[in-house]
Amino acid sequence: MWKSIASNALTLFIVLLMAAAALVAWGRNEFTKPGPLAQAICLKVERGASMSAVSRQLAEQGAISDPRIFRIGASYSGRADDLKFGSYLIESGASMEQVLGVVTTGGQSTCGQEVNFRIGVASADVVLRELDPATNRFVDVVKFDPAAEALPAEYLAAAEKPDLRYRVTLAEGVTSWQVVEALKRADFLDGKLASVPAEGSLAPQSYDVEKGSARGDLIARMAAQQAAVIAELWPLRASDLPYDTPEQAMIMASIVEKETGMPQERPHVASVFVNRLERGMRLQTDPTVIYGITKGEGVLGRGLRQSELRRETPYNTYVIDGLPPTPIANPGRLSIEAALNPLKTEDLFFVADGTGGHVFAATLEEHNRNVAAWRKIEAARAAQGQEEGVSGVQGE
Repeated sequence: MWKSIASNALTLFIVLLMAAAALVAWGRNEFTKPGPLAQAICLKVERGASMSAVSRQLAEQGAISDPRIFRIGASYSGRADDLKFGSYLIESGASMEQVLGVVTTGGQSTCGQEVNFRIGVASADVVLRELDPATNRFVDVVKFDPAAEALPAEYLAAAEKPDLRYRVTLAEGVTSWQVVEALKRADFLDGKLASVPAEGSLAPQSYDVEKGSARGDLIARMAAQQAAVIAELWPLRASDLPYDTPEQAMIMASIVEKETGMPQERPHVASVFVNRLERGMRLQTDPTVIYGITKGEGVLGRGLRQSELRRETPYNTYVIDGLPPTPIANPGRLSIEAALNPLKTEDLFFVADGTGGHVFAATLEEHNRNVAAWRKIEAARAAQGQEEGVSGVQGE
């Protein structure tokens, strides 16, 4: 009898063991297989939220099939206490394992709202935008000029949310004065800026910032990034450049930056100025003259006068030989690359072509024809009430 009982108990134990193994295998499969979410969602994890509350939230939003398995998987993997608050994009079909990785890895939120403070050459603006999970694209909520408009209600409401993200974006070609003046109006930053950084020393790009962070710290990051760019690119420069220091290369890069907004043109524009320097010709470029007038403090807003083109200043490249004493803006990486590795050409001139780009010439005769063609375009536009500034170098 005891043998029979022992045998039955052993059989039952084996059955239970197999059932437990099957249950574990089923649970592991449920945890790792594609989830039920048909369309991406934005999951907001509140500060201090528990794994139990988040699992229920995920189940209510249709992202997971069983909150208990999600919690067990979190505990089994040792991540039950690793929740990071924020707003996260949960992709359609994401497994529980993938969802757990999203909400416990942390880092920058991947959806929800963000503020982008954009500092441009002509103006600065603030854009509040929100990620649409269905399309994975940001949609503008409100846009405004902080120098001229009151803070909109939508912006003030968003600013109360702890997971709102902030970034500051510098456009290529902004001056250091423009950056400083714009940052003074960034209400989400703190601290004063004692001085204007050296022209050309700030890297135009986008910077993630924390609300309440110091303006001076952000400027320091911009300067460190620009220093890193030139330190990386300077050793890769062409061997026959007519300038010998990184500082001179940055001056050239800033001129290239201000002469064209078309990335593919920058090496060609740089080649014209390099060729002129090598031949002892003056650069004759309007942006340097304008900088001599404005000192980088705003936009000139009108055409240059003949008297200004004849006036001798350190930045008037119609009068001085060689490069001006400092950069005239903060150049981006592509313009720095162009200044350090210009295209190999014989061109000495360029002028606007009416499409936003330029047409180049190696001889004054060819350049004069190009200028005449541009003047016809200019006259036609004037008749239609359109205006566009002339860009290029003049003949001697």
